[in-house]
Amino acid sequence: MNKIGIIGGTGLYGVEGLTKQKWVSIRTPFGNPSDKMLIGKLCGRDVVFLPRHGRGHYILPGELNHRANIWALKKLGVSWIISVSAVGSLQVQYKPRDIVLIDQFLDKTKKSQEHTFFGNGIVAHISFAHPICEELRKLLLESAAELKLRVHDGGTYVNMEGPAFSTKAESIANHKMGFNVIGMTNLGEAKCAREAEIAYATLAMVTDYDCWKEDEEHVTIQMVIDHLKHNAENAKNIILKTIPKIPLQPICSCHESLKNAILTDKKIWRKSTVIKLKPILAKYL
Repeated sequence: MNKIGIIGGTGLYGVEGLTKQKWVSIRTPFGNPSDKMLIGKLCGRDVVFLPRHGRGHYILPGELNHRANIWALKKLGVSWIISVSAVGSLQVQYKPRDIVLIDQFLDKTKKSQEHTFFGNGIVAHISFAHPICEELRKLLLESAAELKLRVHDGGTYVNMEGPAFSTKAESIANHKMGFNVIGMTNLGEAKCAREAEIAYATLAMVTDYDCWKEDEEHVTIQMVIDHLKHNAENAKNIILKTIPKIPLQPICSCHESLKNAILTDKKIWRKSTVIKLKPILAKYL
């Protein structure tokens, strides 16, 4: 239990230095996760790695099964998740190859029902005013600074659906509204992680300026890949430096997010839903 999860985004499909490696299949009541889970030891800690888009990158952002991914990580005893994600910059100060330790999200998806474990007889409303685990975020920030990487403290991640990149009008609107970065994957992860009482933080790795910036070449997949290769190395180094700093026991508020969130009287919880959510509801049963 109390393992550290790493979700690798585009360009990060494995973890170097992981010992006692084993790929394991996890069946979930929500369908298949993105891939098998790679379990092992890293920096003396138990780690579970999940390639978000599958090894070989065959899953679109809109096809990601966030509930299955987070349920599987919870089932394996994960208490913290470090998410590595490629993002586009919406402001001039966030340059390609910079790192943004985001602290907020703006939801521009249409998938709210796919971003919750609840319903079907059990109602829960988690607190999501502060969607990122501040304790874990600060550890990542500290590690990036120690490595003398160009890192930004805080920012709002606009979660669009994709798979196409933004239109120029959309990009300019997001820029003018003062948002910081844009991506296609993290909001659903963060919501499901909070419901599963897993501390979650994002390493947002900037690959491009989206298409709002007139004097920059508009984003292409090749541009993204070139910057991703560089960003992947930085992400690995930050993770290696952060893992030993993560507490051995889950002690932040994220690990008790369901404590006052479930509104349905326990006496009438639907049995089939309880069975489905057993890894998540275990300590409340």
